[in-house]
Amino acid sequence: MSAVLDDPMFHLRPMRDSDIAAVMAVELRAYPHAWTEGIFRDCIRVGYQCWVATRGDDLVGHAVMSVAVGEAHLLNICIDPASQRQGLGRRLLRRMLRCAGELQADTAYLEVRAGNVAAQALYESQGFVQVGQRRDYYPAGEAREDALVYAKTL
Repeated sequence: MSAVLDDPMFHLRPMRDSDIAAVMAVELRAYPHAWTEGIFRDCIRVGYQCWVATRGDDLVGHAVMSVAVGEAHLLNICIDPASQRQGLGRRLLRRMLRCAGELQADTAYLEVRAGNVAAQALYESQGFVQVGQRRDYYPAGEAREDALVYAKTL
């Protein structure tokens, strides 16, 4: 992970409409049930915290978070599968949590697939704790997968 932290080519910046095609390419590589282009455009339009992670000219990740009445909801955090396990997700998550604090949120929430053990480990390493479960929340082929609800006091 230290290579990413010292990587001068790695940057985080707010998402722009012109990023949507690259965001969609990452989203489709990472998730079998990806968000749509319209969802991302709406999130930017309504003023959600929408960020991208770039390495050089390549967009390698993105995150979307809503913040209102003291609560931050991390709605999407995604790193291109080819760039995972390099500390990028941790760095992007930390940026989103800083944004939440700057916007006066006192608690951050997120949902994670019950089967996504790597993401759960990341969230727990950053102080999130499981506070609930949503049964059959995520599509998973012919079946559905539970979501684990996590929270962190900021």
